[in-house]
Amino acid sequence: MDQLDKGCLSSMYKAIKVIVKGKVQGVGFRPFIYSLSKKHHINGTVQNNFDGVTILAEGKDGQLEKMVDEIKRNPPKLAKVSEINVHQIPLSHYKEFTIIPSRKNGESIPWIPSDAAICGNCLDEMNDPYNRRFQYPFINCTQCGPRYTIINRLPYDRSNTTMKEFTMCHDCQVEYEDPSNRRHHAQPICCSVCGPTVMLYNQCGKSLAENQSAIIQTIDFIKQGKIVAIKGIGGFHLACDAYQEKTVDQLRNRKKRPQKPLAIMVKSLEVVRNLCYISSLEEDFLTSPEMPIVILKRKRNGGLPPNISPGLSTIGVMLPYTPLHHLLFGNKQLECIVMTSANPSGLPILYREDHLEYLQNICDYFLTHNRKIDFPIDDSVVQCDGENTIFVRRARGFVPEPLKTTSNVDHIIALGGNQKNTFSVGKQNNIVISPHIGDLENEEMIASFEEHLHHYKAFLGVKEVNVAVDKHPLYASTSIANKLNRNIISIQHHHAHHVSCMEDNGLNESCLGIILDGTGYGEDGNIWGFEFLYGDAKSFERLAHLKYTPLPGGEKAVKEPWRNAVGMLLFYWPQEGKEFCMKLFPDRVKEINMMEQMIVHQLNTPMAGTCGRLFDAISAILGICSISTYEGEAAVKLSDYMNKTVLESTDERYSFHIKTNTPNLLELDVSPMIYQIIQEKLQQQSVTEIIQKFQTTLVSCCIQMVLKLLRNRPELNRTVVLSGGSFQNVFLASEIRKGLQKEGFTVYTHRNVPCNDGGLSLGQIIIAAHQL
Repeated sequence: MDQLDKGCLSSMYKAIKVIVKGKVQGVGFRPFIYSLSKKHHINGTVQNNFDGVTILAEGKDGQLEKMVDEIKRNPPKLAKVSEINVHQIPLSHYKEFTIIPSRKNGESIPWIPSDAAICGNCLDEMNDPYNRRFQYPFINCTQCGPRYTIINRLPYDRSNTTMKEFTMCHDCQVEYEDPSNRRHHAQPICCSVCGPTVMLYNQCGKSLAENQSAIIQTIDFIKQGKIVAIKGIGGFHLACDAYQEKTVDQLRNRKKRPQKPLAIMVKSLEVVRNLCYISSLEEDFLTSPEMPIVILKRKRNGGLPPNISPGLSTIGVMLPYTPLHHLLFGNKQLECIVMTSANPSGLPILYREDHLEYLQNICDYFLTHNRKIDFPIDDSVVQCDGENTIFVRRARGFVPEPLKTTSNVDHIIALGGNQKNTFSVGKQNNIVISPHIGDLENEEMIASFEEHLHHYKAFLGVKEVNVAVDKHPLYASTSIANKLNRNIISIQHHHAHHVSCMEDNGLNESCLGIILDGTGYGEDGNIWGFEFLYGDAKSFERLAHLKYTPLPGGEKAVKEPWRNAVGMLLFYWPQEGKEFCMKLFPDRVKEINMMEQMIVHQLNTPMAGTCGRLFDAISAILGICSISTYEGEAAVKLSDYMNKTVLESTDERYSFHIKTNTPNLLELDVSPMIYQIIQEKLQQQSVTEIIQKFQTTLVSCCIQMVLKLLRNRPELNRTVVLSGGSFQNVFLASEIRKGLQKEGFTVYTHRNVPCNDGGLSLGQIIIAAHQL
């Protein structure tokens, strides 16, 4: 950056050009600059373009310096300044300071603004009976409201959003054009005279009420135990009274979601504290402009029915983040609502009016509005482990904020994996990661993926030359890549996890990676997922792994964990193991005999060594979960036992072996541990104590393996990254990190993207850049 000449007298009148890059559109940046111009007696212009914001400023040298300093130190709350460049230019002798129309040019990455929760000022106005926007459910300003979900092209001007359908009234126009007003160039600006309206319909599509009457009637219906589909910023939610257990059961039955946890929206922080334990870090996330769902530990006497999150001690909680949400809680009748995504399981987000037909047999009423959603988006989900934040799902509020990189990712796209899919698009030295899309298991989800990808490429002006995909030959992303007819780069699943965590922490040097995952296609044709790798974005070496065991039925064993357990027992102990199977699963005798033959004859029985499948097997053996009704259920419920009681420090561990498989590959054999667990289960020992010892043993396995690897290879870097979906287990992540740190290792976990497959595309795009 060119520095201002410090030797000049502070009274010298001069001109500078300031280019500000980053998240500076849709955040009130131009009105902020205008206010600085008045404060520091500066003339000139400010303008948006694809590069960011350009300021031409003329004034006294000292005042110009002060203005630039304030831009650096105190930008608007929603802004994220990544770069400021200052150049001295010839004087143009401006008579005043003005905001001029946007330019649709520029070569840098366009920073698409993200949606933001309602700010305090707008909330105060909405609750003020004397304000013209009193109880108006679409109130917003430059510091809050919809952004990403209403944009159809850049730059971010009203004419390029779905708000172009609403002509501003005189009062809104005056506010919009007044540079001193906090709604100056707030693109979604509106009021009850000129803006969107809320409508309530019954199942048959009959209109029942509008605006405030619709909201009041919706509150009454929810209190009566009805289920209402509510249109939010990024799509439809299904809502009901969270305290009414029968209604929650009804919602589960209608949606065919028997066990998966339901998120709740809670009226206030005070109510959250009554229901859950909450740390200061968790509170900060709940009240941030992004307002994600935060996974909290629930209080036993909090009053919520157990069927909100069956079998779990935690619950996903969010605060009201739109004006409409606040109005639903406004009359004190409601304080806690189930607020779960409305889409049927395995299908894309429902966000258009013509999608409501999917919901006719699920909900009793529809509360919708006529502001179109261009880009659907899910709620973000985060979890805190005391010191760090884990992204479970990165979406509303955090997307589509680009990540800077030192790798040349320009015109590369990475298509992610099949589960928890996200894709990444590279432009110059920036990576833009899509929001959570979901599992690419049907035509509807694939079509949704392709639509999102098309929009992102158009937004960013990217014409991909290279496409990175997972090495699994049957993943949908591979067939999508083939249709693009570009250079395809296939990347091993766990290498992508490894590099994703490295990139997330700005690491470039080769390091160790512990990748604990569900399933990933291995280079030897087996299923990997409990890996000890060493390398960087250029290459990796597999140093150790969990011993393979059969997975009878393949994908069926993933959905039915008891099959996974049977496969392990019959493999490790063909005779005694079968007796164990009959005792543990007495109602599965016929299937056990069939699986025995499948294993002997290697019929539809891939070999797998994964952390997720190990958790599944132990969960089934202990009777916690034999059939998974949602992805990862057995592991999630098993892991949650570590939250259900105060853990006593113990040195007890189960036995395990670390063996040399080949000269350069170690193998972890946990069969002694599984045998001991079965014995203790059959002896009816405490399940909680067994689970604590099991997870503590896994921590020890990982630490001992890393120490043995370093003894064999002392030249290896003592930096370790932890990645893979199993690290959503807070106990595993925290204890492995602390244990390795005590041994002198530097340990990194994910910071900005999920450790699960939602972060996979980040690793893929970096590896592709280095391979090229």
